[in-house]
Amino acid sequence: MEARKPTLEDVGRLAGVSRATVSRVVTNGRTVSTTTGRRVWWAIDALGYEPDLVARALAKRRGRADLVDLVVIDHDPSAFGTNPYYSRAVVGVLDALSNTGARMRVHIVDEPGAPARLEEVARTTGFGALLVNVPPVLAGRFHARCDRVVSLGVSARGVPFIEPENADGARAAYHHLYQTGRRHIAAIHGPQRNSCASGRRRGFLAAADEVGMAVIGIEGGFCREAGAAATRQLLAEHPKVDAIFAACDLTATGVLQAVGEDGRRVPDDIAVVGFDDSVLAACATPALTSVRQPVEHIAASATRALLAGDTARGWQRIVPTDLRVRRSTAA
Repeated sequence: MEARKPTLEDVGRLAGVSRATVSRVVTNGRTVSTTTGRRVWWAIDALGYEPDLVARALAKRRGRADLVDLVVIDHDPSAFGTNPYYSRAVVGVLDALSNTGARMRVHIVDEPGAPARLEEVARTTGFGALLVNVPPVLAGRFHARCDRVVSLGVSARGVPFIEPENADGARAAYHHLYQTGRRHIAAIHGPQRNSCASGRRRGFLAAADEVGMAVIGIEGGFCREAGAAATRQLLAEHPKVDAIFAACDLTATGVLQAVGEDGRRVPDDIAVVGFDDSVLAACATPALTSVRQPVEHIAASATRALLAGDTARGWQRIVPTDLRVRRSTAA
């Protein structure tokens, strides 16, 4: 006998809220408190509940284009095949589209060509577009032409978005390093124009202030080469550094490389924390402590919001992160 599918009532009982509250969280996360929303989404994930929004949206849009567009801006087009974040986002989109009849269309563009490409997407998209690394100005222009859009990361005012708790994740990483005895904690920050990188920078600075430590930081990027170059500069300018927080796991792999080249050991001499908890973290040597952001869930939630036609109401959501501790930060 086939198992009974969980219902809104089941989710409500597990989360300790009413059916109506669950419905509001699923259709428009802004109408309930962040704490309640987290409990509801935890219960949804725990029970495997699947909101029946997709079928209704497909019925409403019968005869129109069945596309969901994924637009990624990256100065290095090859990064789409090498950065685990992108592949995890694709998995999330495809998961949300499974059994719906809708299709994903991917656009990988550099910033100079982005305005024209976004104009084309706004004209031809069906359910809408997910924007990754799209600058706020361009995202705002897209939203003015097409209200069916979700940015993966905070964007221009009024543009629907979903993002992880970047600041809280970075704070957790800093405090973990401090609690393991590190006292010269440095950060290799991500791109200044990236909202997720900005959030992680804020969290790092807040944590340093909370424990009364001097701030050590250097500009980097979301790639291995930037992480390695920034680490070499960091160790030359601050030889006493005993811990490094990298803005993403790819950056952290460059940190590990440069620390080894300098003749130091991880974690004995320098502890390292990344952000993403991608496959790179578990496969690194030593295994990398990393702040986990559920990229697949984020992309799937954004896609379901587009399918449900929910984004016109300024849909937004902040998704919790958590620290996964591994060998790279052993005391």
